Amino acid sequence: KDLQKKFFQQRCELGGIGRRNMNRRLNLDIPQNNTFLLPRDILAAADRLIRIKFGMGTLDDMNHLQNKRIRSVADLLQEQFGLALVRLENMARGNIYAALKHNWTPTPQNLVNSTPLTDTYKVFFRLHPLSQVLDRTNPLTQIVHGRKLSYLGPGGLTARTATFPIRDIHPSHYGRICPIDTSEGINVGLIGSLAIHARIGRWGSLESPFYKISERSKGAQMLYLSPGRDEYYMVAAGNSLALNQGIQEEQVVPARYRQEFLTIAWEQVHLRSIFAFQYFSIGASLIPFIEHNDANRALMSSNMQRQAVPLSQSEKCIVGTGLEGQAALDSGALAIAEHEGKIFYTDTDKILLSGNGDTLRIPLVMYQRSNKNTCMHQKPQVRRGKCIKKGQILAYGAATVGGELALGKNVLVAYMPWEGYNFEDAVLISERLVYQDIYTSFHIRKYEIQINQGPERVTNEIPHLEVHLLRNLDKNGIVMLGSWVETGDILVGKLTPQMVKESSYAPEDRLLRTILGMRVYTSKETCLKLPIGGRGRVIDVRWVQSSKTDETEKTESIRVYILQKREIKVGDKVAGRHGNKGIISKILPRQDMPYLQDGRPVDMVFNPLGVPSRIM
Repeated sequence: KDLQKKFFQQRCELGGIGRRNMNRRLNLDIPQNNTFLLPRDILAAADRLIRIKFGMGTLDDMNHLQNKRIRSVADLLQEQFGLALVRLENMARGNIYAALKHNWTPTPQNLVNSTPLTDTYKVFFRLHPLSQVLDRTNPLTQIVHGRKLSYLGPGGLTARTATFPIRDIHPSHYGRICPIDTSEGINVGLIGSLAIHARIGRWGSLESPFYKISERSKGAQMLYLSPGRDEYYMVAAGNSLALNQGIQEEQVVPARYRQEFLTIAWEQVHLRSIFAFQYFSIGASLIPFIEHNDANRALMSSNMQRQAVPLSQSEKCIVGTGLEGQAALDSGALAIAEHEGKIFYTDTDKILLSGNGDTLRIPLVMYQRSNKNTCMHQKPQVRRGKCIKKGQILAYGAATVGGELALGKNVLVAYMPWEGYNFEDAVLISERLVYQDIYTSFHIRKYEIQINQGPERVTNEIPHLEVHLLRNLDKNGIVMLGSWVETGDILVGKLTPQMVKESSYAPEDRLLRTILGMRVYTSKETCLKLPIGGRGRVIDVRWVQSSKTDETEKTESIRVYILQKREIKVGDKVAGRHGNKGIISKILPRQDMPYLQDGRPVDMVFNPLGVPSRIM
């Protein structure tokens, strides 16, 4: 008892998940609330190892999902909170000791403060390897980035030491982790993506939904199964739903049982998948006819869809998978009515919805910069006086049309050689794509300059600079809203004083120093200039003050946001939804493009040799 109290109950805590796994693997019946390691556990583990030594058992599959669990963001934050409490305790002990030593009365205010807590979380969010800024290139990227799974990070693997079996696809991933959507390069197989209908269970395991097939109940019963439970059932694929019940002969369907894929009679099936795309992630499920794609090219396609820039004139895809609407809805790019009512007022930046006796103000995103410099903008689609139902779309967002995801354009493509300009993965395009703004996009760039309190000053009077470079500055020395700026223009005029040697003084400055003893300062021009390639329209100017309380360390910064319109040009990357990507090599006039029998010129020319080597 003394050994159990001093050793087991102080140092060997299994936790709820550890106790559950220990009972399951060693066939124990210890209560779930007993979360400490017991001598009985050690005896059962030793007995199991001896049995395995003599061939009376099997080893665990390390790569099976039943032997893994998801560490959520909440788990990581809870761990940091425990670390912060330890630091807070040490600080309180030190303050109490100092109070007793110096004979001053301790109070809660001088014993405890929030510094250890805030510092711990600041370090966590800034330096943790898995702490990333949300990728907001387009609406699809926002969903996919939040559904990533990683083997990397503290307590996990490294890209150098991870072996091939860990990176490989495992049968337990079926319906839980996408077999297609993963990173390219050194992290392949280590960073995955959740399947569409997968969810995280109570114990951190990935669960997948299935329909239970029963002759007694006519309605389909859906249940979520963890990776260890579905191995005891015959699971049929989701595309085997429409079976002809009138046929008397035995119908054969593909199924999965104990990590093996079999072909069995329909009467032997216990469960079936609920959806044909259940096994894939959101990115992979947007690829039409993915069953005919090579898996490597499908991987490239799911990754390249996240690189698509929202266009100024979005367009629905002609051929889709049917999930474009749900993807746009879940991305948060659309403005949705939270309850039914009537449109009271609509504008470019807000919509007023009256219902249930009150008026709801729905703000709209107007030319907001994402962290990838793309332009996020919402356009209202409802008129004043229209009655709205709950869940109805009020405004479309970037890269959405009609409430559906619209990442690209429908263009006429030819697969043929053209004088070597589409060699390998080079692409020829028509000038129509430039002049009609088919592939034109808007980008917002942020330019920032810091201003130290004291000697530095912002002004529009900058010596030794040409007048036309200062033409957009107001009387305070800051660029005016709505100004069109070109490369080299001054966005913020700033002068910084600097000391110079006495030998380089001008005669009048030397006289002032001799007679009056005044220090002579000369100002250095440290303006914020627009760099090369930064032409555009100024849409916002913000003056930001630092949050530091020390007056000597307080700094101010001026941020200038410039909206740029970019047409497609030589060197840009274009890609399809099947992994076919290329770089634009030449932009041809319409009369030089290949044309159809009716005289219509095509928009793009791809290399035909890139097709047969990349199809399944």
